[in-house]
This record gives sequence, C-alpha cells and structure tokens, in this order.
Amino acid sequence: MNADEIAAGRARWQARYDAARKREADFTTLSGVTVQPVYGPPEGTAYPGFERIGWPGEFPYTRGLHPTGYRGRAWTIRQFAGFGNARQTNERYKMILGAGGGGLSVAFDMPTLMGRDSDDPQALGEVGHCGVAVDSAADMEVLFDGIDLAGVTTSMTISGPAVPVFCMYLVAAERQGVDLSRLDGTLQTDIFKEYIAQKEWLFDPEPHLRLIGDLMEHCAAEIPRYKPLSVSGYHIREAGSTAAQELAYTLADGFGYVELGLSRGLDVNVFAPGLSFFFDAHLDFFEEIAKFRAARRIWARWLRDVYGATSEKALWLRFHTQTAGVSLTAQQPVNNVVRTAVEALAAVLGGTNSLHTNALDETLALPTDESAEIALRTQQVLMEEIGVTNVADPLGGSWYVEALTDAIEAEAEEIFARIRQLGGDGPHRIGPMASGILRGIEDGWFTGHIAESAFTYQQALEKGDKKIVGVNCHTGTVAKELETLRISHEVELEQRRVLAERKAARDDAAVTAAVQRMIEVSRTDGNMIPPMLDAVRAEATLGEICDALRTEWGTYREPARF
Repeated sequence: MNADEIAAGRARWQARYDAARKREADFTTLSGVTVQPVYGPPEGTAYPGFERIGWPGEFPYTRGLHPTGYRGRAWTIRQFAGFGNARQTNERYKMILGAGGGGLSVAFDMPTLMGRDSDDPQALGEVGHCGVAVDSAADMEVLFDGIDLAGVTTSMTISGPAVPVFCMYLVAAERQGVDLSRLDGTLQTDIFKEYIAQKEWLFDPEPHLRLIGDLMEHCAAEIPRYKPLSVSGYHIREAGSTAAQELAYTLADGFGYVELGLSRGLDVNVFAPGLSFFFDAHLDFFEEIAKFRAARRIWARWLRDVYGATSEKALWLRFHTQTAGVSLTAQQPVNNVVRTAVEALAAVLGGTNSLHTNALDETLALPTDESAEIALRTQQVLMEEIGVTNVADPLGGSWYVEALTDAIEAEAEEIFARIRQLGGDGPHRIGPMASGILRGIEDGWFTGHIAESAFTYQQALEKGDKKIVGVNCHTGTVAKELETLRISHEVELEQRRVLAERKAARDDAAVTAAVQRMIEVSRTDGNMIPPMLDAVRAEATLGEICDALRTEWGTYREPARF
C-alpha cells in the first residue's frame, strides 16, 4: 500500500473516531504521557501489504471492530458461574454483579447439559456439581430472582438441550414482565463442536440443526438483540487442538451455520450479526493474540466474498474469551493466578469483546468465593491499572505479531479447503462447508487430528521440551493445600424434592397436551420454538421435553474407532 492510500485510510479512521462516543477516562501513561488512540506507519511512508492490517473499525477488522478500541467501551467482564441449586447460584451472580461484573454467564450441571432432570437415574450423584441444576422454568425464575433480565446481558453455555433451556429463560423473563425484544446475551447452541470435541449431544446432527435453524429464525424475528448461536472453539482447544486448528474448525463451523441460515431463506445481513464466537486464550502469548486478529480478518473476508454479506455488522466477528482451563495445574495451584492473568492479557490485546478469567482452584473444584473474587479482580487490574485500554491494537504492525497472524490465517485457509473437499462436489442440502463438517464428524476426521495434536504436545512435555512450572520443572514448594468448595449431597436431595413438589402442583394434562403439540410440529416444517415455549409455560421439565424428542428422533452414538 502506498503512502497516499495509507494517509487516506488514516483520515477515514480519524473521522470515524471523532464521531464515536468515548469513555470519560485518563488516556495517559502512568508517568502522565499522552498516548494516541491508534498508531500506524509514519506519515508519508509506504507499507506493502498494509491493507491486511488496516485501521481499527475498518475492513478487514484485523485491528478491531471499532475505531475507538477500548476507549469507546471496555470489554465486558462476564464471569462463568453456576453450582448447586438456582438459589445458591443466584447469590453468586449478585456477588459478581455487585463487585463490578458486567454480564452473567451460566454454567449448568451435567444432567442439565445432557437434557436430563435431577430425578433421572442417570443424574444420580451429578446434580449441581459442575454447574447449576435447571429442571424447569421455575428454576430459571429463582436463578435470576432480583436480577433485571432486561438490564443485564446473559450468556448460557449449553448446546445439546440449548433450545428448551433458552425457552425456560424466555418464560422466566416473561414472568418478570420483561419485553422479550429487549433481551440481550448469547446462547451457545453450537452442536458441531459437540461432535468434534465436547461430546454433549442428544440426537443425530440433522435434528439438532433443525432446532438451531428454528431458533435463528425466531430470534431474528422476535428477539433481535439476542445472539442465538455462539460458535465455540474453546472446547476444541481444551480437547488438545493447536491454535490454528481451534481457529479453523471454529470458523468452519461458523460458515456451516451461515449456510444453514441461507438454506432457510434468511438474509445474511439480518442473521449473521446474531452469530458470535467463543475462543480459548492459551499460554503462548503472541500466538493467541495473532489467532484473535486472524479470526476477525478471515470472517470478514469470507462473509463478504463467499456469502455475500454487505452490511458492516454482518462482517463483524464478535467473540467472548475464556482463559485456558486446560492450562491450570493441580500442582502449585497458586501459579494459576499468573497463567490466567497472562492469558487474559492476550485476549485483551487481541481485542476480545467479553472475557471470563478462570479461578486458581478450578482444576480441583468449583471456585470458592475468594478464588472467584481473585479471578474477577484480575480482569479489573488489567482494565484499570496497566494502560491496556488506551490504544487500539497496540501490537499492530509488530513484525512478529503480523507474521504470526499471517501464518495462522494461511494454515486456517488450508484446513478450510480440506473440509470442503470432505463434503464432495455436491449437491449440498445446506452448503459445501456444512457438508464437509458433517462428513468429517462421521469419519472421525476432526477428532483424529485433535488427538494427534494432543499426543504430540504430551510427548513434548514428557521429554521436557515443553515446560510446566510445578509439574515438570521447579517442582519444590512451600505452599499448603487449598480449601476447596464442596457441593453437599443435600443439594441433590433438595432439588429432587422441589422438583417432585412442582410436578405434583402442575396441570399434568396441560403438560402432556403441550408436549404432544410440540412433537406434532416437529413432524412438519413449522417452527418449533412457539410450541416449545407453550410446553415450558405449562411447567414441562427439561427431561420431559428432551425425552419426547429422543423418542421422536432417536439418540446419537459416536461410532467406535481404533
């Protein structure tokens, strides 16, 4: 790019920056030196390839979605939390919000994640242990009691039974008197990554995709601010993938959902802004920053050039980040505070829109109040003390960071090509990327490559080529054993007791009729969200809804592979 083109780009950026709203804040260094909101090539100089870097708020968005960076708005502090029953988790949410958290992120227990009620025999011993138990809309009411759902953004990390759980959230909001069109937040819903990495599915892929398509249609028409689909790379990375694999598999999944929306006749400019992303922030500091920057650039280019998006918001890749749970160690767990801080800083320098920081004890148990507060304060120190919000994309133009960004992008593009080849030449019921993903799931292509990457890294650890402090080096310590949070068995007994009382007090005939109506709609091309909402309003439980769908659609079993 020549000097005149660079100067024109800076002028465009300056005009947009001047017109944008900025926070009232001190944008100087600790020593009082004023810093510019963005930095670029020296005036009058050429910079070959600068169009791939660009300016914040301008295509291809390598440097961020907004011309102001965090001067306009800092990232949302969204701490992931859930344990025990809804009342206990409600107390934790109020603590998080009272301590300065900007949004809520719901962690569900394993029975809920698998579409099972707390009184299901398969739920025995698991109720409330890795998240909050939610059996019905009544639990959602308790979960958000005293929290204005119209005034807080809410993320829910659940995929297999995401749609009925979301319906419970909507009914809880209705019972608060909230106008549902004002709701804002994100539902994970991403079923592709379940088959690729996390393994929390209910049905074959096709029925799940049908529900996701119905949800996309419903939200686009009725709840435009809420994002019905968070495409998740976090679990892919936690399963052992490399940074480039995490990026490529996640964006490919995103392209598959774009194709799903298009196959439904939806306008990409309308539904694409409802797609968001969820990435892992791992320990290789610069590689993670490059991954986030490459993600925005790839998404913008593909949405414009491949899928025909024309609106700016449809080209934006908005993403939440969580620090890497897999990087936490049970040995010397206090070291996890440092790991989390470094990973969080990488996410911020990569331009994350919201962030969760893991607690130091999460490799041992659910976080205590104290460790949860330390995790929250970690973000607040980054936000308030170190000057990282003063300049948009401060590492932009770094030879190392730009080279890494280009390298990760190039590797991702090679992976996209291989996935599309898996799908064959067509015809494709949804689209070529979706066909390739479904074939890759069926053949074990994704899981095989992730397993190979995980094995390679484990070999490097065991040889000592890669180091983990406290595990394979610097193992001596004076630290004492941590006190951890334990979930009492009484939580499960109480949850089952309350569930039994609710079932006894409801109108069973109304429940049966509403669930049957939902099944009847499932046999047509009709949208399943309205009848599912009616079933939830009648106090049908999550297990009853999912069991009815399992009876209708069957269940999925992953093929055995050796």
